[in-house]
Amino acid sequence: MDNKIIKGAEFLIKSADPSTIFIPEEWNEEQKMIAATAEEFIVQEIHSRLDEVDSMNNPALMPSIVAKAGDLGLLGTSVPEEYGGFGLSFNTSMLLAEKSGKGFSFGTAFGAHTGIGTLPIVYYGTHEQKLKYLPGLANGKLKTCYCLTEPNAGSDANSGKTKAVLTEDGKHYLITGQKMWITNGGFADIFIVFAKIGEDKNLSAFIVEKNFGGITVGKEEKKLGIKGSSTVQLFFNNCKVPVENMLSKREDGFKIALNILNIGRIKLAAAVVGGAKMAITTAVQYAKERKQFGKSITEFGAIQFKLAQMAILTYACETASYRAGQCVDDEYQRLKKSGLPEAEAKLKSVEEYTIECALLKVFGSEALDYVVDEALQIHGGMGYSADLPLEKGYRDARISRIYEGTNEINRLLSIGMLLRRVLKGESQINLKTEVGKVPGAVLSQLFVPAPSGFLAYEKHCVANLKHLFLLLTATAGQKLKKHLIDEQEIVMNLADILMEIYVAESVILRVEKLYKVKNMSEDQLKIQIAIAKVFLYEAMMKIQKSGLDAINSFASGMQSNLLLFALRKLAKVKHINAKQLRREIAQQMITEGKYCF
Repeated sequence: MDNKIIKGAEFLIKSADPSTIFIPEEWNEEQKMIAATAEEFIVQEIHSRLDEVDSMNNPALMPSIVAKAGDLGLLGTSVPEEYGGFGLSFNTSMLLAEKSGKGFSFGTAFGAHTGIGTLPIVYYGTHEQKLKYLPGLANGKLKTCYCLTEPNAGSDANSGKTKAVLTEDGKHYLITGQKMWITNGGFADIFIVFAKIGEDKNLSAFIVEKNFGGITVGKEEKKLGIKGSSTVQLFFNNCKVPVENMLSKREDGFKIALNILNIGRIKLAAAVVGGAKMAITTAVQYAKERKQFGKSITEFGAIQFKLAQMAILTYACETASYRAGQCVDDEYQRLKKSGLPEAEAKLKSVEEYTIECALLKVFGSEALDYVVDEALQIHGGMGYSADLPLEKGYRDARISRIYEGTNEINRLLSIGMLLRRVLKGESQINLKTEVGKVPGAVLSQLFVPAPSGFLAYEKHCVANLKHLFLLLTATAGQKLKKHLIDEQEIVMNLADILMEIYVAESVILRVEKLYKVKNMSEDQLKIQIAIAKVFLYEAMMKIQKSGLDAINSFASGMQSNLLLFALRKLAKVKHINAKQLRREIAQQMITEGKYCF
C-alpha cells in the first residue's frame, strides 16, 4: 500500500489504482452508527427548533446543544483516547462533518469547536496542555473558539497587530489586541489566540482561558446567514496568560494557523455534502407534490435538469472529499510506521495534501451554492418564504465561499503551493519532463483510435487534461517567471483546471472501483456511469474556457497558436446525449423520492 500512496498533487503524473481509494460505499458498521447518531441528534435538537436557534433570544441554547453533542461523544472523534476522545480516523471525522452540514447554524458551531478550536491543541499541545484541556473539549464541558482574524488582518493573517508582552518575572504573557468574526466567541471557555511577541516576523499561538480575565466580549454580529451561531469581536487588554500556555514554539503561530485551516477546508468540503443532500431531497419531494398544468413538475425537463445537476455536483464533491480524506489517513499510517510521533504524523499527513484541501473547499462551497439556489428555484415562491427552512439554508450556504480562506485565496494558494513544491524539488512532478510528453498525447488524439473498455475513454480524457494543465502551467511560468503568481486571473484559470481534473478523476475512480472491485455490473451502475460521463463532459467545457482565457492572457503569435491547438485536441469533448443522461439521473431520485446515490 505504501508504494501506491499518491502524494499531494502527484495525481497529475500518476494514475491511481481504484482498489486503493476509499469510496462512500465502504463505510463500516461503526462509522454508519456514528453517522446515524449524529443525524438523529441534529433532527431532534436542531430541526425541531430552527427559528429558536436562529433567533439567538436564548444565549445559552447553542452552548447547551454543543454540550449535548459532547455527551453523545460527537465532539471527541479526533481527540486521542488517552485524552478522553476516541482517536478515530480522519475520514471518520470527515463523515461526522458531513452530517453536521445538515445542522444549519449548529454545523458552524460544531465545526469551529471540533476543528479549528480543538485541533491546535491535539496537534501542537504538550502532554500537559492536552491533559488539561482536551478531556473537557471532547465531552463538551468546555467550549472553544479560534481567534485569528483582526480588523486589518483577514486573508493576510500574519499581519495581525495583537501583541503578547512577557512580564518582568518571565511567568506570563500580557496579550492585548482585537479579534473579529470569532465563531463561538460569545460562549467559549477556551480561546486559541494568535499574537506577535516584540518585533517577531511571525505570529505565536496561545491557549487562553476566559477566566484569565482581561477579555471583553463584543455584541453578537447581525449576519446574513448562520444566524444561530455566535459570532463576536473579542478585545484583549493585558490578558495574563501563563508562559506554559504557548502552543508549540515562539513564532510557530502562523504555521499552526495555516495547517489547521487546511483541515478546516477539507472538512468544509465534507460538510457541504450533508447540506446539499438535504436540499436535494427537499427539492425532489416538493417537486413530486407540486402540480402545474395538470401534472407534477418533476415531469418537466427543466426541473429534471436542475435535479440532475444538483446530484452530479454533490456526488462529485462527496467522492473527491473522501478520496482525499483517505489519502490523509494512508499517509498518516505510513508516517507513523516510519517512527514519527503520532501528533506530528497527523499534522504532516494533512499538510501533504494542502493543495487538494484548498481545491475541495472551493469546489464544495460553490457546488453547495448552486444546489441550494436551484432547490429554492424549484420551490418557486414558496422557496422565498421564511416559513420553509430552505430560505435559511440558502443564506447559510453563502458563508462557505468566505470562511476557511476565501475561494479566491484558495485558488491562488493551490497553484502557488504546487509551483513552490515543484521548484524546490519536493514533488516528483518535473514540468520539463511532463511537457515533453504533450506532443505524443496530441498526436495520439489525431492518429490513435479512442480506447475501449469500461470508462477507458473517460480515463484517457483525464490523462490528456493533465498533460494540458502541465503544459499551460509550464509555459505560463516560462513566459512570466516569478511574476506568474502576481497574474491572479491566470493563476485562478489554472486552479479551475486543476480542480476539475481532480474531481473528474475521483468520480471515474469511484465508479471504476464499484465495477472492478465491488463486482457491480454496468446495468447496476447505469446511473453512476451517467454521472461520471456528464460531469466529465461539463468539466472539459469549463477547462476549455479557462484554458482559452489563460492562453489569451499571456501567449501570442506562434506560441499562442500551438497552445490553442493543444487545447482543442487535449480538451476535446466527446459527443454524449447529456440531456438524456440527466433525465435518467433525475428519474432515479424522483422514483426514490430523495437523493439516493
